[in-house]
Amino acid sequence: MGDALDFSTHADYLVALLPETVLAIGAMTVLLVDVFRRGSGDRPSGSWTGPASILCVLAAMLANAGLLTVEVGSGSAAVAVDEFRIVSNFILLGATLLTILFAGDYLEREGLSTGEFYALLLLASVGMMVLIAARDLVLLFVGLELMSIAVYVLTGFDRANPRSSEAALKYFLIGAFASAFLLYGIALLYGVAGSTNLSAVAGKIAQAASDGDLLLRAGIALLIVGFGFKIAAVPFHMWAPDAYEGAPTPVAGYMATGVKAAAFVALMRLLTVDLASAAPLWQAPLWALAMLTMVVPNLIALAQTSVKRMLAYSSVAHAGYLLVGVVASSALGRGASLFYLAAYTLMTAGAFAVVYRVAGKGDAQDRLSDFRGLGWRRPALGAALMVFLFSLAGFPPTAGFVGKLYLLRAAIDAGQVGLAVTLVMTSLVAYYYYLRVVWKMYFEEAAADVPEPSPAGRSFRLATAVCAGGLLLGGLFPGAAVTGIERAGARIGPPAAAPISTDEPAGDPAGDTGTIEEDGR
Repeated sequence: MGDALDFSTHADYLVALLPETVLAIGAMTVLLVDVFRRGSGDRPSGSWTGPASILCVLAAMLANAGLLTVEVGSGSAAVAVDEFRIVSNFILLGATLLTILFAGDYLEREGLSTGEFYALLLLASVGMMVLIAARDLVLLFVGLELMSIAVYVLTGFDRANPRSSEAALKYFLIGAFASAFLLYGIALLYGVAGSTNLSAVAGKIAQAASDGDLLLRAGIALLIVGFGFKIAAVPFHMWAPDAYEGAPTPVAGYMATGVKAAAFVALMRLLTVDLASAAPLWQAPLWALAMLTMVVPNLIALAQTSVKRMLAYSSVAHAGYLLVGVVASSALGRGASLFYLAAYTLMTAGAFAVVYRVAGKGDAQDRLSDFRGLGWRRPALGAALMVFLFSLAGFPPTAGFVGKLYLLRAAIDAGQVGLAVTLVMTSLVAYYYYLRVVWKMYFEEAAADVPEPSPAGRSFRLATAVCAGGLLLGGLFPGAAVTGIERAGARIGPPAAAPISTDEPAGDPAGDTGTIEEDGR
């Protein structure tokens, strides 16, 4: 694609941020055209805003694929252009595309405006992509806030529903606290290194870590707290069940997939690459967070009678599984986390979609008893939900099973046997509440007053088939996906002229805490 990017001009940054630029322009176009066409009486806005948003996402995917041909020169850029970012972008754009496909029927059923909804969804995706591309702490914060503000509004999008407004308020207040922690942590890291550019300050951070700098310890602690809220890790998860339960169900699925994936990818890059030399300072607290996040929500989920709330606690538990890959702090750990994020996106988005289809208008019928006999009343819907729940539980032959094996391998290779054992034991506990829904669908008869789910539209059927088919293919034939994602986990970091560190990091039993495997990009 011509000369290598050296980020000496604005044009270089425009090329590096082309997927984000395409998506941002698409979001503005959808919003403005919807405003001008509203009230014209031509066609309902929902008849074109959904397809237009899908085209925007597909265009961003095409631009993202084009980054594979881009060469990066030496220097300390504020934007990463590597395979890790590109693969992560595809996961985020996939989550956005699924949400658009699932949301069409929901918005029509609830009588909600589509133009603002899709514009906010696309802008949230832009924030996520900026977040995972950031090689500068200020840009990281900008991406995080762009994502968060859009999702706050989406959470309270159903203004006629008091639960939606309550969920948005709780999410906003907790999110504001999280942002404050994160920003203060960024300020302390700036105090340590004298710069916010991550590849430029890596050497100073390594020196501060070896000297036991108190300012660096405090900065890392605040960063972990800020990201802990964003990924809903225990004990920073209190907002998640209420926010997921009250939000419009497609938004809840998006929060559980896209928002969580973006925060995890940013956290992986920040800790296992930029702060790899400071691993002894962050591995122990992250290990404790992973343990708590695997154990606590799985136990609480056992007592839930609302399937939507049960999936919310399930989402928190899966954050614990993903933290195992971060604590492993290796190319294998990053690859395992990316694979599991891809599988988790399919199974969680699909599960939330089936829940809103069964729950009916206002999500009023989301109790366990409302799923009785679903497998016989709606065979396709019941079979899809069974695949999603089996994958969440980690049953073969699904991608969820392969993803958990991949995480176990990364943990054991890194010497984190305790985390590996906890992952297995808590997955066994989760079998109960996942299989309880399957039992209700196939082994109990529906009550006479249980309403039938409304017929699904084409976009819903397509998205459900993609999710279920992707999980089965990923479980039966994972080879190509595992190889590609593992390669992306290794090909991460700044150009060769700006290495992370020349010292061997300490604190990882496996001896690999995120050193860069250069590929000449």
